Amino acid sequence: MLSPYMSPVERVWFYSLRILCGLILLFLILPVLVIVPLSFNSGSFLVYPLQGFSLHWYQDFFASAEWMRALKNSIIVAPAATVLAMVFGTLAAIGLTRGDFPGKPLVMALVISPMVVPVVIIGVASYLFFAPLGLGNSFFSLIVVHAVLGVPFVIITVSATLQGFNHNLVRAAASLGASPLTAFRRVTLPLIAPGVISGALFAFATSFDEVVVTLFLAGPEQATLPRQMFSGIRENLSPTIAAAATLLIAFSVILLLTLEWLRGRSEKLRTAQV
Repeated sequence: MLSPYMSPVERVWFYSLRILCGLILLFLILPVLVIVPLSFNSGSFLVYPLQGFSLHWYQDFFASAEWMRALKNSIIVAPAATVLAMVFGTLAAIGLTRGDFPGKPLVMALVISPMVVPVVIIGVASYLFFAPLGLGNSFFSLIVVHAVLGVPFVIITVSATLQGFNHNLVRAAASLGASPLTAFRRVTLPLIAPGVISGALFAFATSFDEVVVTLFLAGPEQATLPRQMFSGIRENLSPTIAAAATLLIAFSVILLLTLEWLRGRSEKLRTAQV
């Protein structure tokens, strides 16, 4: 809110900053929003102005065997990669948070390196590793590499949640006779669950939207939805791609809303512990 004691220069800066932030936000969001009306266009070209309203391209999306196979593959790969990333990422975060050993910063840098290394390098390295084993065009290699890409997100979110975790609760459970596994399952996991789920959602979104690694490791039968969109843009530009993109945008919005809800729940749990 504006303070009644602000000078004219401060008032100008107040409004200018907010206008600038609004323009930057519009610049970032507008390219995404432009594609949504085109998915409802009755015309056969991705151009404005719209020729009319139609759900034809959504019908074409759900009626196409190729698009449905790609969607099915994404539904297979993304959840499987998410489960692996969630399990290994949570265990790694707990070990790195509780442990104190030489080379800990180096290990931390190593496990989150898939987040900063260019994806094309990971794709090439993965192909060179799995191809000689005969696993180049398989769901196994695709799921494993997608899980590797998702692990850093789980580690970061779970580690952030563990920073406010009261370890005296675990000690109290141990003093009452609980085994380490029972203490983790009954005490630690429920309290860090918002961080685990948040990391899992990030890992799921990373896998579901990933295309570069899929180009290296997936054959025609393992093509995911992003790869099908990429192929469609190169070979046959159709408004069906706009319909698929709109569905992905809606899915991403739902993920973001879920993450925001989990963030609020995590803050409430931290406040309750204090």
